[in-house]
This record gives sequence, C-alpha cells and structure tokens, in this order.
Amino acid sequence: FGAEFSLALPRLLAPRFVDRSRRYQNWTRFNLKADIMNRPKYFKLLQMGAGMSWEWHSNRHSLNEFTPFKLSYNKLLSRTTAFDSAMVANPAIAQSFANVFIPEMRYSFTYDNDFGQNHITWRSTVIEAGNIFAGLWAMCGSKGQKKMLGTPFSQFVKAETQLVWTRSLSENNKLVGRVYVGAAHAYGNMDEVPYREQFYIGGANSVRGFAVRTIGPGRYRPNVRSVYDYYDQTGTFKFETNWEYRFPIIGYFKGAVFVDAGNVWLLKADDYRPGGTIGNFFKELALGTGFGIRFDMNMLVVRADLGIGLHAPYDTGKSGYFNLLRFKDSLAFHLAIGYPF
Repeated sequence: FGAEFSLALPRLLAPRFVDRSRRYQNWTRFNLKADIMNRPKYFKLLQMGAGMSWEWHSNRHSLNEFTPFKLSYNKLLSRTTAFDSAMVANPAIAQSFANVFIPEMRYSFTYDNDFGQNHITWRSTVIEAGNIFAGLWAMCGSKGQKKMLGTPFSQFVKAETQLVWTRSLSENNKLVGRVYVGAAHAYGNMDEVPYREQFYIGGANSVRGFAVRTIGPGRYRPNVRSVYDYYDQTGTFKFETNWEYRFPIIGYFKGAVFVDAGNVWLLKADDYRPGGTIGNFFKELALGTGFGIRFDMNMLVVRADLGIGLHAPYDTGKSGYFNLLRFKDSLAFHLAIGYPF
C-alpha cells in the first residue's frame, strides 16, 4: 500500500532542443510517493521517492517520457527471524535489501498504432542509476563505497521492452499476445540490483499458473527444510510471453482462455542459488494455462483468473515435460483489477 502526489502541467518545461509536436498535448509532471511492501512472513520494506518528468509526442503514434532526475530511498522497516536466516545464508539477496538511495534517470518510448484488424503497442524503457553521482564523488576524490547522508547509493543499468499485439477476430472476439524482455546489471558502488528493481514471475499479471514470485531464478528452487526457504524469488533477466483469447459471455461479463510462459534468471552466477543462470532456455520456461471471467464496465474491469500450472522449470521429482505432481497443487486463483496486458 502507499500514497502518491502528482502535479501535472499541460506544457513542456524542457529545453528547446527537445523535439516535440505542438499538435498534441505535452506534459511536465512532478511526482512524490511513498510505498510499503509488506511480506508478513519476511519483511516490511519502505520506498519513498520524488522526481520530475517530461512527456511529449513526436507524432500521433509516438510518446516520449524522460525523467531527468528521480531520487528514491529504500529502507527495511521490519524483518522476521526467518528472513534474517535467509539473508545470512545468501549474501547476494541480503545486499539487494540493503538500505540505499537510488538516484536515477530514465527514458521511455511508446509506439501505438493500428494496422487493419491489428493493434500494436510497443514500449521500451532504459534506466541508469548512480552513474552521475559516482562520477561527482570520484571527481571529489572519494574512494571506496560512496554514500549520501551516510547511506550508500545504488549504481546499475536496467532496460525493458514490451510488445502487445491485438487481433480483432470479430467485433467482440480478440486474440491478444504479449512479449516482455528485461535485464538489469549492478556495478560500481553496489554489487546487487536493489530488490524493488529486480524482476519476478507469477501472479495475476504474469504466468498465472503459479503464485507470485515462486518461480526462478532459472532451475533453482529453495529447500523447504533449510534456511534457504525463501520463496520471494527474483532475478536480473526476464523473459515472458502471454496469449489470451477474449470473448463475450453475457452483458458486462466476458471470458478468456490463456497460455503464459516465462521465467527470471541471474546474469551473475550465485553459488547460493545453483541453476539460477540460463541453461536450457526453453525447458526453464514455466508454462501455465487457464481461463478467466471479467466484469467489464469499460471504466472498471474486475478480473478473476484460474491458472493451471503445466511445467515447472525446477526438478519436481516427476519425469516428463508436464512435471507437476498433483493437479490441485497446480492451481492458482487470481483476483485483480484491470486486464493483465
């Protein structure tokens, strides 16, 4: 849960060299937010941030978003004994939860267009964090780990791209596909990408045959009988694809059948999470299917999806591709607001 304050000005308060079209509305936005992630069995994590961004259209189909500066602060408010045990067992995960500042700059590009019965939305984002600050600290002669107000700041680069394709089969029947790829790499001032900036799989908007953050990285699975029993799994590389056939049922009620596949991996090997890097890519994709009912009033969509896991990337003890042991253990129910993509 959290709170956010945003001030949007209907003009572009940016240097004149920024290419923009005066035919379309451009914006300057100021943002202030605070968010608390609560994982009852493990931790409570606070993230606060403030920033400014510009939004402008190059043409009717292209939207640019540039954030010249955003500063966030991540802090662990509380932690359980189980969480502390997992952190002691895995230093890499522990550092991703360190209290840090994240001074970042980001650019996003969105392309949206219709081609006959096809609609395409492509969005890509590039983020750099800490590089300018690291350079300034180095110019001042700072050595070792660099800090702001006694707290280290993170240094990493992150990129993600997503393509959503919609094919209108008839007036109310649609086939929708999505492909997502993301990667993040830490260096310099910190060895690990902050937890909130890493990728995860599973849940209502991902591979719906599995609960959120229970898959990956790669073939790795925690041992439930040891201190490695930490199921909040994340990675620094992600691939995911989702496909839905959407159809009307009656009135505001609509249905969907879907297939999802994906996983997260580690770009840097971690001895505490064996199998976390990419090996056999296709066998390491979690696969799920399922069906859903949506109450769609245009302005509000309430969605209920029942996912069925078909293939887990880790060793389940069952041979063959469809390797989940019991059908009831392969079910995951998700209730959400809005469409998944």
